[in-house]
This record gives sequence, structure tokens and C-alpha cells, in this order.
Amino acid sequence: MIFTKILLLCLLTFSAYSNSTSSKTEEKWIDLFNGKDLKGWEANMRPESFTVEKGILKAHGKKGMSHLFYVGKKGKDVAFKDFELVAIARSEANSNSGIFFHTSRELRGKKFLNKGYEVQLNSSKKEKRKTGSLYDVIDVKEAVVDESKWFEIRLRVKGKSIQVWIGKKQVIDYKEPPKPKRAKNRKKRLLDPKGGAIAIQAHDPKSVFYFKSIRIREL
Repeated sequence: MIFTKILLLCLLTFSAYSNSTSSKTEEKWIDLFNGKDLKGWEANMRPESFTVEKGILKAHGKKGMSHLFYVGKKGKDVAFKDFELVAIARSEANSNSGIFFHTSRELRGKKFLNKGYEVQLNSSKKEKRKTGSLYDVIDVKEAVVDESKWFEIRLRVKGKSIQVWIGKKQVIDYKEPPKPKRAKNRKKRLLDPKGGAIAIQAHDPKSVFYFKSIRIREL
């Protein structure tokens, strides 16, 4: 009888500890998109490119390229260094977009983000760099998802390591070398030791991408 009580007490203690640990783990996640409006986000130009319709974030560069930066509660670009980001997205046919990280508002050619990396989002058959590509660094050459349906994309950055999953399939496992070789117009496509901003791209008038959820946790 005493043994049974002790065993029961141990099980209850373990259960409480497990629930507490699980809860703390879940608390690490931050919802960047609140599912209601664009609070916590700011476009670098053409703000009409981003809208929220029926709880869904819509990226549509109606008048040209634009980028939506996460600015949080303080209204300025939030820098993330080591993190895991998960987004639920889908697109219209023949659309292009991207998720930028370790970036800033510095421009190249008056419209392209000059700094950091881009994880490609693309449903165009003509575009060679498919969804999940680490744009112009490691390209995914064959489509692994039907972008017309909701899919999960997961990005993990830790130290010099960059990993990308589409659903359960890992498509990128890249480690930035000490002296990366980059094209002349991509010299700043690098990880920043201090981290950098997160931004969503609205690519062009014919491209439409939707985001149901965007969340992140720091590692």
C-alpha cells in the first residue's frame, strides 16, 4: 500500500514536471502574424502590397516589388540571430515571393533587399529556383510541393548553419563557409553576427502569396 502511494506520487510529480516543461517550450514561440491585421509589421514601400483578408496575410505587389518587415511592439525592425521560423503558406498560379532573414532595408537597384538571405517561394513552372531554395546560394531544382494548397515551410538558423524543410522533407542543409563566394551583386548575402530583420516579399503584379501563420522562436 505504501509502495503504491509512493509510485502514484512519483507519477504525479513527473506528469506535473513534464507539463511544465512542455508549456515553457511552447511559450518560446512568438506569433509574428496575429491573424487579424498588420500590427507589428511595416512595408518598406508600397504598403498597399500587403493586406489581411479573412484572417489571411496577402502579399501582392500590385505596383511593383515591396517587402514587409517585422517591427514588433517597438515599431522598429527586430533582429533575429539564431532562430526557427515556421510559416503556413499557399499561392496563386505562377507566383513568386520569399522570406528574407538576417536582412535590412538597404536596397540594391532601388528595389531588391541588398543584405542577408532569401528562402524562395515560387509556384511558377518557368522559374528554375523552386520553393525552399536558398536563393542564388543553394537552389532546389525540382518542385517538392503544390503551392496552390496550404503547405508548411520551416527555416532554422543556428550559428553558420541554415536548414529548410518543406513539410517533413528537408531541402536545404547549408553551412556558410569562412569566405563565401558570391556574385558581385550578392556580396552581402551573408549571415550577420548580430542577426538581422525578417521580411516577406511581394514580388510583382502577377504574383500573389498568402500566409495563414508565421511564428518564430529564438534558439
